[in-house]
Amino acid sequence: MSEEASAKIRVLVVDDSAMMRRIITTALSKYPEIEVAGYAVNGLEAIAKTRELTPDVITLDVEMPEMDGLTALREIRKDTRTMPIIMFSTKTHAGSQATVLALTAGATDYVGKPTSASGSAEAAFRVLDAELIPKILGLGRRRHRRNVPLERPATAAEAPTVPVNVPRPPVVRLAARPVNAPPVSAVVIGVSTGGPMALMDIFKALSAPLPVPVFIVQHMPATFTGLLAARLTASTVLDFKEAEHGEVPEAGKVYLAPGGQHMLLSRTSGKLCLELTLTPPENSCRPSVDVLFRSAAEIYGSSLLALMLTGMGYDGLKGCQEIRTKNGQIVAQDEDSSVIWGMPGAVVEASLADAVLPLDKIADELVFRTRKVQVTRAHDD
Repeated sequence: MSEEASAKIRVLVVDDSAMMRRIITTALSKYPEIEVAGYAVNGLEAIAKTRELTPDVITLDVEMPEMDGLTALREIRKDTRTMPIIMFSTKTHAGSQATVLALTAGATDYVGKPTSASGSAEAAFRVLDAELIPKILGLGRRRHRRNVPLERPATAAEAPTVPVNVPRPPVVRLAARPVNAPPVSAVVIGVSTGGPMALMDIFKALSAPLPVPVFIVQHMPATFTGLLAARLTASTVLDFKEAEHGEVPEAGKVYLAPGGQHMLLSRTSGKLCLELTLTPPENSCRPSVDVLFRSAAEIYGSSLLALMLTGMGYDGLKGCQEIRTKNGQIVAQDEDSSVIWGMPGAVVEASLADAVLPLDKIADELVFRTRKVQVTRAHDD
């Protein structure tokens, strides 16, 4: 196989509609970087074709005979945690329950297919050109070249845009510092692409709530964060909620920044409370991880634990620098288990992380580092 052919982004198209498969194929054929690796007409075929063809990207419908797309998604994720899977369905529009279910089950991204009311071929081609194909190109390029910053236009529904042409310094993997710091009083988490699945995996692994409050910035549009909080609450032992302006955080609860608003911590008359603001985006993001991390570093100092999970771009890097200057602790997800190693990778490359761990080790790490009595231990990195 030639180098040019091997560099193509191979797409598995999963849709029970023959007409939609033809439309998708026609649209993809206009891009020399892309080739259709194969087709599947239901979830069972999708699982088999994924194993047979090992595509770079999958487009996956939801409503199909024999096995639906959400069931197939969960099965595919048992084989591979990082292969990009884009839901393309009339069910997966922004703000829909099906989209949140798909994202927490492992979908990398989503695009809403035109409904029957607007479902002309012309409408479908517009959606493909404007939304689906840019995501295929971006995710496919990242899969081929994991160390190259993702270059693609952001859609209106997306919070982050990613710096391009910024050379990455050599990766530095640090051994964990001995955990003999002051007891952790709070946890802050920054996450973007691949985040709902990562959050689900981490918190489902916990058998009890953490003894401290947890604050999360997940890059998501408005309406999604409330649905995500409800889904995580229903699936784990923790109480998740979309943060409200002025509320006082409680130990054991998890607060998600609402889509479209920054979340930060402040003290008013000596009382710790959450603030929501509409100040300008940072790193093209609102909510921004940096905004949360900076404010939390000021409040909690050395008793803060930050967790950087999968995501595009560099949001959270400056916030982690602030946390490190206050002697807080920082844990980053490793590259192999990240869908996109932009955000955690930036922290690791800046030599800020105390530990770099695969996703399946992070729940135990959170439990250990939030224990009220901390002890020094050897770290198995």
